[in-house]
Amino acid sequence: MAEKKELKLALYLIGAGMHVAAWKHPKGQVNASIDIQTLQKAAQIAEKGKFDIAFVADSLAINHESHPHILNRFDPLIQITALAAATTKIGLGATASTTYSEPYVLARQFMSIDHISNGRVAWNLVTTADATGETAQNFSRDKHWEHDHRYERAEEFIDVVQSLWDSWEDDAFVYDRNNNIFYDPKKVHETAFKGDYLSVKGPLNIARSVQGQPVIVEAGASKPGQKLAARTAEVVFVHWDGIEKSKDHYRNLKAQLAPFGRSAEELLILQGISPIVGDTEEEANRKYNELQALVDPYESLKFVSGYMGNVDFSKYSLDTPAIEVEFPEVNSIQSHFHEHLDIIKKENLKVGDLYARLFGPARRDAFVGTPIQIADEMERWINENAADGFMLQFPLLPRDLEDFVEKVIPILQERGIFRKDYIGSTLREHLGLKIPENRFVKSKVTPT
Repeated sequence: MAEKKELKLALYLIGAGMHVAAWKHPKGQVNASIDIQTLQKAAQIAEKGKFDIAFVADSLAINHESHPHILNRFDPLIQITALAAATTKIGLGATASTTYSEPYVLARQFMSIDHISNGRVAWNLVTTADATGETAQNFSRDKHWEHDHRYERAEEFIDVVQSLWDSWEDDAFVYDRNNNIFYDPKKVHETAFKGDYLSVKGPLNIARSVQGQPVIVEAGASKPGQKLAARTAEVVFVHWDGIEKSKDHYRNLKAQLAPFGRSAEELLILQGISPIVGDTEEEANRKYNELQALVDPYESLKFVSGYMGNVDFSKYSLDTPAIEVEFPEVNSIQSHFHEHLDIIKKENLKVGDLYARLFGPARRDAFVGTPIQIADEMERWINENAADGFMLQFPLLPRDLEDFVEKVIPILQERGIFRKDYIGSTLREHLGLKIPENRFVKSKVTPT
């Protein structure tokens, strides 16, 4: 009998929850995004459920259309440092931009936290989607770089960062008091990178961690994004509308690995879902409807606007066919924009339908139901190679997370498709990823 595939789970950690009205719910905490004890508690609940990663997203600009829990929140790297102090096993992922960061600083920050957490860190590499259209102005720039331009810089950026992470060979620090040898000079290396966008000398002033390097997470689904992911990503986060689209993407992205000398097992694809668990279907639907009842239609459309070219939906009635809206071509998350536009055209949505239909935290789907129904659907996605696991964007935290850990996780464990306990301590061990070989050590080896 073939061994069952073990799925991977990540917690998307955002304030009171991913639903745009979560902060209004009686069980939602209005200031959850800046209450570190609340965020630590959520990470601890996920760790109790043996999750692989607690993941923190980011944006570098805000406006009046931003999600409530984006308006007031911690820097992701500072947040995961605090999460590291409150947990012992769960991985910790943080988002950082290649467009608005310097590789030396970012490499040092992530490797520092990887040491602090004993090898549990992941970097979610983004080029920055610029949902507000104003990000560049926060960084002394006139305008946001074009999509493909951003990915060209990202290609160089990750090469520089990973080279910096390899500055020191694993046994470079000798600490020999008797012979006055702190480190072996032959085992420290300069990056010496000069490209079209970046010029970095190195070496980095911190050694490799117990897991070698932080895990690389990416989410780009455009052609440049997929190319970068096929070459460099170890985890990819996606949010496709339905299992068939997910299967197509899964197959196509995995097929792009071979030219880079990589196997399918070296890249894990996580589908974003928003489970709401009820002991009965009626209870799950009631929980969903409670959140929907808190939504102000035009407030929710402001959230939609950030993904659809910053359209002013206030000019339209809720009954207006959405196809009549003038959507400009976006310079942000192109895969979301084109998928949403395709749904609008095919299903003839009205303006008032957009948030509930297009965004998982509000859309009632196969992941809103009883524990068995949700476990069945998750198992289906894994068995049909639509995903290797899931990024869980719970609508209301910590309620939906607690329900999932208490009621769905045991079913997944009983079926043999999810771990009953951690078997290692590092994030790479959780995910089944190998420790990257130090590139400078590898270059020393002469082929026979």
